[in-house]
Formats: sequence, C-alpha cells, structure tokens
Amino acid sequence: MVDQTLRQEIAAFVAERDWAQFHTPENLAKSISIEASELLECFQWNADGDMDRVREELADVLTYCIMLADRIGADPDQIVRDKLVTTRAKYPADKARGRSTKYDAL
Repeated sequence: MVDQTLRQEIAAFVAERDWAQFHTPENLAKSISIEASELLECFQWNADGDMDRVREELADVLTYCIMLADRIGADPDQIVRDKLVTTRAKYPADKARGRSTKYDAL
C-alpha cells in the first residue's frame, strides 16, 4: 500500500527543511485533523467538490498519516490490515451488507 520509496521521499523532503524537530506524534495528529477538515471543506457547499482540490487535500492527509506512522514506528500496511481484522469481526458481511448500522446494533 505505502511504497517504501514514497516514505523515503517524504523523509528526504522533511530532512531537507529540518522539519522533523516539529513532527512530534501530537503535532502530526493535529495536522492530520486540520488537513482532514480542509478535505471536508471541499464538499462544504457542493457535494461533488472540486476533484483537483480534493486530491490535493487528500494528499496532505495521507502524507501526514505516513509521517505519523513512521514517527511511531508503525508499518502503515500492517496497521490497516490489523484494523481490517478487527472491523471484519465487528461487521460480519452477512449482517452488515448494505447497512450503515453501528456494530453494536447489528
């Protein structure tokens, strides 16, 4: 999912600017939330959104997520797979298919 070369490219970009000093887990988590809000803003008045801007904001969210995973020593691919195991158990396909019901109400 997350290419090692991309992770290295992001790390090099940060190193060139000496920004790692600011990238605490807390600050990266805040940045994810801020960028996610900017992504949501793309759809504030138009359900379709400007797809170029959506891609830009999504890239920001993903970049900060990758940086946070690296900072805490987590493999993004593995934590997503681990979460899928948990979510599959909470939302069995035979009960959840076509529904948006929360797991405790299925």
